[in-house]
Amino acid sequence: MDKHAKLKFILTLLVVLVSFGALYIAQGTMNSFYIRVLNLAAIYAILALSLNLILGFTGMFSLGHAGFMCIGSYVAGILTMSPASKEIIYFMEPIHPLLANVQWPILPAILLGGIIAALFGFMIGFPALRLRDDYLAIATLGFAEIIRIVVTNVIPITNGALGLKNIPSVDSLLVYWGCAIVTLIVLMRIINSSWGYAFKAIRDNEIAAQAMGINIFKHKLLSFTIGAFFAGIAGALMAFLITSIDPTMYRFTFTFQILLIVVLGGMGSLSGSVIAAVIFSILMEVLRFVEQPMNLLGLEISGIPGMRMVIFSLGLLLIILFYRRGLMGTNEFNWNWVLNRLGIKTSHQGKRGEAN
Repeated sequence: MDKHAKLKFILTLLVVLVSFGALYIAQGTMNSFYIRVLNLAAIYAILALSLNLILGFTGMFSLGHAGFMCIGSYVAGILTMSPASKEIIYFMEPIHPLLANVQWPILPAILLGGIIAALFGFMIGFPALRLRDDYLAIATLGFAEIIRIVVTNVIPITNGALGLKNIPSVDSLLVYWGCAIVTLIVLMRIINSSWGYAFKAIRDNEIAAQAMGINIFKHKLLSFTIGAFFAGIAGALMAFLITSIDPTMYRFTFTFQILLIVVLGGMGSLSGSVIAAVIFSILMEVLRFVEQPMNLLGLEISGIPGMRMVIFSLGLLLIILFYRRGLMGTNEFNWNWVLNRLGIKTSHQGKRGEAN
């Protein structure tokens, strides 16, 4: 490791430490509403990062993220609910005896939610990733709906359409943003590894990548499974944020919200996904007034539920038409730019899109 690499490592470590310090201070000074919005932004960031790995870096048009999130939510929720809560909630049919007295700590439940989602991602990806483009999108969308329907009907395990309630509540910024920061660091390491170079080669030209000796199917399946894992992590965090889940939350429209964030931030930019997730979460609250009754120049306008998503859909359409690259395009936050502005010359001066 040369001196510039060491300097960039130290700067990155300092940023991480300062970020956790800021989160600790914010936890004690912000009100519960702002904390909830920031925690939701962290969940959206994890979802956008994981979908960007699949779509932006590997070039696979997948619409199954809501299904993987559903799996993570239910796994974490069932494992962490108290036996007393399970006995009350499962009144249509008793919960399966193997799960009745299980109560895990929160962090292991989050991790297992991601692992189970990754296993489903592997099983779904094995047949589906042999398809391409629109066919792959339709197949993954279908699998996501199958997952939701199965969850609705496996009543002794998931409580069916009634969903789960009394899931333990977690409101710590350190937990949510800690998971988001770890996700960002892990995916940056992957993108800057031989796997990441193979993913981008497949995205740019599959035929050329195969001619270079890259196993196309293996790397697609790897990317899809990793993306499913982090989607499951986000689903588990969502369960602890809202403490009540049901299958209707995970319809395919939820995947389009995540797709909107990825496009807004820039397909092929992890930094852009995080920035866009924060913007999206804040705007979702700021624009809440458009769904409320209002008086406009003496004209009474009744509230229209769902109007926020209409505005976001129009925004997505404008981005696709006039600013397709998004906020960051394929660029990442780069320490080289900062060091060069400080007069410290680096060996990578002038390169774009490098994550350091």
